[in-house]
Amino acid sequence: MIKIGILGDIGSGKSYVAKKFGFPVFDADVEIIKIYKKNRTCFNRLKNKLPKYISSFPVKKSELTKAIIDNQSNLKKIIKIVHPIVRANMNNFFKKNKNKKIVVLDIPLLMENKINKKNYILVFVDAKKKEIQRRLKKRPNYNPKIFYKLKKLQLPLEFKKRKSDFIIKNNFKSSSIKKNVKILKNKILRK
Repeated sequence: MIKIGILGDIGSGKSYVAKKFGFPVFDADVEIIKIYKKNRTCFNRLKNKLPKYISSFPVKKSELTKAIIDNQSNLKKIIKIVHPIVRANMNNFFKKNKNKKIVVLDIPLLMENKINKKNYILVFVDAKKKEIQRRLKKRPNYNPKIFYKLKKLQLPLEFKKRKSDFIIKNNFKSSSIKKNVKILKNKILRK
């Protein structure tokens, strides 16, 4: 099984690129939403660590946002609780898809949380900062304060770019992304 890790800036189009490979995608953001909605153990741990913010199940994004904005260390507490669950879900995803030729990992902090292994193929999604900002501001749940706190957790983009096996330019035009992913997929399958 070939494991492809998608890297890039927040809002660079990682999820879109990941889907275009046409193979199973482990989307950490979607997993986290499921965890907040369905995992009572996670809720209890969050409520225990952040009693001032977390009030009822399922966990509300607004409560988490307030906790993070009030104190950066709350973000670390949340990560410590949520990430082991995400990692366990990822391992289940690998087992479920063990017969697939390729799986794609759309995990925002793949390198930062040392999830990537040596044999992973890393693909960096490169997009213009101006275009990313414009698109982020259109998101219904965009919060600049949260954005900057999450940004602080990330390794420098240039470092991620250097560590990547491939770079895909994202000009946010569907046809060119499809074409570039197809070319890249063929290169990876020929390796």
